[in-house]
Amino acid sequence: MHSIKETHFNFKGQTGFYRGKVRDVYYFGDTMAMVASDRISAFDVILPEAIPDKGRVLNQIAAKNLQATKHLVPNWVISTPDPNVTIGFKCDPFPVEMVVRGYLAGHAAREYKAGKRTLCGVALPEGLKENDKLPNPIITPTTKAKVGHDEDISREEILKRGLVTAKDYEQLEDYTLKLYSKGSELAAARGLILVDTKYEFGKHHGSIYLIDEVHTPDSSRYFYQQGYTQRQQQGEPQKQLSKEFVRQWLIENGFQGKDGQKVPEMTPDIVKTIAERYQELYQQVTGETLAPISYDSLLERIEQSIVKSIN
Repeated sequence: MHSIKETHFNFKGQTGFYRGKVRDVYYFGDTMAMVASDRISAFDVILPEAIPDKGRVLNQIAAKNLQATKHLVPNWVISTPDPNVTIGFKCDPFPVEMVVRGYLAGHAAREYKAGKRTLCGVALPEGLKENDKLPNPIITPTTKAKVGHDEDISREEILKRGLVTAKDYEQLEDYTLKLYSKGSELAAARGLILVDTKYEFGKHHGSIYLIDEVHTPDSSRYFYQQGYTQRQQQGEPQKQLSKEFVRQWLIENGFQGKDGQKVPEMTPDIVKTIAERYQELYQQVTGETLAPISYDSLLERIEQSIVKSIN
């Protein structure tokens, strides 16, 4: 098996290029081609080894969820011509990510354990245990950093800084809660709980569109429904589907993205284990087995799919 770490295409009519943490984006005027690479990031750091099939797993999960939610919220997708490629509208992204949480997990749980009872301006009740369901879903936005770490930010601070207008932010909140409700419904049909997730939005010709990936294990955290209540009652860790297992492996090996810390060695066995987990994630979230593909000429296949879609 081969992995796609980077692409270096040069298309006729190309007007720009951007390399993100895990995606390579080619611009063609008003449209763009987003290539989901096999790079993997954690704690806002790109890890040294790529994970075979990770890109197509996430791209295909995102495509299914964008299709399933487009009647609720308009999104940027025009077509998905290749397992690793999405063609869509070029949008001007808002400089904030809309994180929505239905349960006290991950970053929120770590903050709560440290004694904080307000997260991004939202008050949290006393007496919660890690992974408890919250009384209602809460929105805890983050800044979208071009370099370094994203940071928690409150609704009030977003408006105060003028990052988003009051009218647009009201729309973002409405879209976020609608998407989370639909995502929770889709997850429940698969025996899963959508614990928390993030959404990114942008503007295209004055209208707000949902952009980027949606309800993937990289942008979301899932628990298994079966046994959730029993595990909570007994104080046991929840069985989950997300990228959290990668973060936990890094934490156990002394890395949380802080200055002076070194990423632990990603041996072939570690890479294989992560790749297998992503295939499992695909099957659990979609109910389908990841289709076998030929790994010959991966880059040529991707390049040709973009050429055919753009021309």
